[in-house]
Amino acid sequence: MVTKLPKVDVVTTGMGWTGGIVAAELTKAGYHVVGLERGVERTIEDYLHGHDELKYNVHKELMQKLNKDTITFRNTLAEEAKPVRDEGALVLGTGTGGGGAHWGAQTYRYFPYDFEIRSKTIEKYGESKIPDGVTIQDWGITYDEIEPYYSKFEQMAGVSGEVDPLAGPRSVDYPTPPLKKLTQMKMFHEAAEKLGYHPFVVPTGTVSEAYTNPDGETLNACQYCAFCGNYGCEYGAKADPIVTVIPTAKKTGNFELRTNSIVTRVLYDGNKATGVLYKDTRTGEEFEQPADVVALTSYTFNNVRLLLLSGIGEQYNPKTGTGMIGKNYTDHHTITGAIAYFEDMKFNSYIGTGALGSAYNDFNADNFDHSNIDFIHGGQIEMHLMGNEPIANNAVPFGTPMWGKEFKEKSIHYYHRNVVVVSQRAILPHKDHYLDLDPTYKDDYGDPLIRVTFDYTEMDHKRNEFLVEKCAEVAKEMGADIIDIIPMAEHFGGRFAFQHDAGGVIMGANPETSAVNNYLQMWDVDNLFVCGASAFPHFGPTNPTPTVAALTYRAAEGMIEFLKNGGGPLVKAK
Repeated sequence: MVTKLPKVDVVTTGMGWTGGIVAAELTKAGYHVVGLERGVERTIEDYLHGHDELKYNVHKELMQKLNKDTITFRNTLAEEAKPVRDEGALVLGTGTGGGGAHWGAQTYRYFPYDFEIRSKTIEKYGESKIPDGVTIQDWGITYDEIEPYYSKFEQMAGVSGEVDPLAGPRSVDYPTPPLKKLTQMKMFHEAAEKLGYHPFVVPTGTVSEAYTNPDGETLNACQYCAFCGNYGCEYGAKADPIVTVIPTAKKTGNFELRTNSIVTRVLYDGNKATGVLYKDTRTGEEFEQPADVVALTSYTFNNVRLLLLSGIGEQYNPKTGTGMIGKNYTDHHTITGAIAYFEDMKFNSYIGTGALGSAYNDFNADNFDHSNIDFIHGGQIEMHLMGNEPIANNAVPFGTPMWGKEFKEKSIHYYHRNVVVVSQRAILPHKDHYLDLDPTYKDDYGDPLIRVTFDYTEMDHKRNEFLVEKCAEVAKEMGADIIDIIPMAEHFGGRFAFQHDAGGVIMGANPETSAVNNYLQMWDVDNLFVCGASAFPHFGPTNPTPTVAALTYRAAEGMIEFLKNGGGPLVKAK
């Protein structure tokens, strides 16, 4: 039996960054928000004494357990998808904070080119530059329009950074100075500058000094302990929903957090979303939560899955090209580059953060001429000092046995003598890459799992070949004695390791080419907002969180306008 609860202004379906931002902004505006979270509630005290690589980095303590709910994967339409069960291959955050609890906190913006990629590519190179089957489109928003929301996120998160000379214009500087430039970073900067490039210290939500944000929440200075990505920060130095937006929402008195609450359906009357159906994961009891506005704020896979399970929108069909839900799935599945080894240099490989490092963007977006290159977009060249945890990091030159005496000797010798230079690169959508409901496999509640169909394209390989050469180039200029190129597999093997998944509920300028408008409001269900990287029509070159957050701040502004005006679409189709 379902218990129907009193109606509220807004209900969210997860309490990571997107749910936290929606809750903070709507409650500050005076609206009653119920935040539903499938996991448990965490506080910073839960992160204390968490420097345990086996528990957090190997066994994934902060992640969703895949024996109860996972995804299935295949490369092509002709294959049968199989469930992903390796916890190292699929890291989905759960509990308050979500992915924002364990993220590495790299906080790059996308480029102006990204938001108008199709029109800018055609304008400069002609439509023939876009390969057959590549379904890029403009986002329905420009960089100038999203820029204030990037700034709002950075001020809230206390981002420490150095401005990229090639990035889009900014309205305000980063609120805190960049992290320390360690020896390896100095070497990278000198080498990049000698090559004529434009290096900068990576911006990060792990702050360089104590900072109090505009909402009155305080972040502490980073300790460079290196227990960052896959860990919660016990110092409160990493911007995390549990130390920023969630406390802000709670202070208003307008927010109610319900943990152990898994949303199974969006309730839909054919015109409006009337609320959500959720279960208490401890008792199995079901509840209906009515709301004037429903905000889907779970991860990309679950946003798409909830729409499909609820019968909202039309499933994308790769054979006909019809339907929008599930279309344009993309991800940073593989990051390749070069490992540089130095015989006469020793570095302190114990210290670091999830984002400490340097980068340059001379080969990113359309910052270089693509006329004589057989791909579009590009990637960032970067090096990070995350702290070499000894279980996960035993870098040895290629050809070294992976066990035995020689492996042990070289592991110890090179532990403090290596630097990894990689390229994060854009991944563009293809007509055959999409999300749908698996016809065979179900979760613990009997609902179909989400199915991923994805593989590398010819353009992915060409872009990778170009960029790994640039990684090796700067490694050589740094003076490396040995340079090993990290290979890219011929086919994607099913490791969704970075929690960088996008698409499926894409945004755009009209309902013929998108599922949501530039407020993340569904075109055909005006009180339903779908927040997250599920809105990305393609995956830009770097980590998605700042762009997700910026779009969510805009969506929250739209929700407030919607509630003030008593409903209606916020954007007219072009």
